Amino acid sequence: MDSVFDELYQKYHHDVFQFLFYMVRNKEQAEDLVQEVYIRVFKSYHRFEGKSSEKTWLFSIARNVAIDFFRKQKGWKDRLLDKFDWSINQVKDEQLIPEEIAAQKEEIKWVYESLEHCTVDQRAVIILRYLQDLSIAETALALGWTESKVKTTQHRSLKVLKKQMEYFAEKEGLASEKVRVER
Repeated sequence: MDSVFDELYQKYHHDVFQFLFYMVRNKEQAEDLVQEVYIRVFKSYHRFEGKSSEKTWLFSIARNVAIDFFRKQKGWKDRLLDKFDWSINQVKDEQLIPEEIAAQKEEIKWVYESLEHCTVDQRAVIILRYLQDLSIAETALALGWTESKVKTTQHRSLKVLKKQMEYFAEKEGLASEKVRVER
């Protein structure tokens, strides 16, 4: 089991981290969640039936870990919002944010910011399909959905991204350019 576990970790930990990072948008939290994913993998590998690829199975676990994280966060976020006066800058993150890192290409920055306007499910589909390059079938397996639901969610999320990209283009004075969002 140790060699299998090590192999899984070596092959996929970067992909799992990237998926979780885009989901939670916090490097430290994503690192913690990756550890939680591999704890769950270690505890449940004996139940892996091989009906999907190991990568798909890992993304399925990662998605569930992210959902659990979001569920736990709801309560404290509401309490936090009540405690701060957002009209003054009481909270400032000194770390570089992903938008600043990706500033070399304005469109990448726009796509990243546009992901914020997607639902968690839409974001998961976009990340798995376009960043992790999974097929529709693999994405369906990872999310526990039908292929039809993946296609529908992908279509809706691309509409959201396109709308946001058009907004950014208009804001930058590039309204005459058509925004294309495609695979």
